[in-house]
Amino acid sequence: MDTKGTAEVLVLSLLDARARHGYELAKLIERESKGAVEVHVASLYPLLYKLEKRGLIAGRWVEKAGERRRRFYKLTPAGRKALAAQRSLWRAFLDGVRSIVLPGEPIAEIQ
Repeated sequence: MDTKGTAEVLVLSLLDARARHGYELAKLIERESKGAVEVHVASLYPLLYKLEKRGLIAGRWVEKAGERRRRFYKLTPAGRKALAAQRSLWRAFLDGVRSIVLPGEPIAEIQ
């Protein structure tokens, strides 16, 4: 499996729960990965634009009083389909790596 799409699957996974803005996505990736994965804003926004152009996410500007304008992104039906396919590939990849790196250890059920 090519892990070049790691940032893509992370973003799609976080947008599966609800709409989020770019800065929130970057911070969540870092927090949820316990600092193991860091996505720089300079590379995150081009990825968001690319995902939007491909129809996997949809963005809209939101303005709140006293706050700066933010672009929130949500998963589209095509994005949900792509995420399901990517999750399947990642499960197989992680199971394969785990069997080599941690031989004999039981595989925890991924939900």
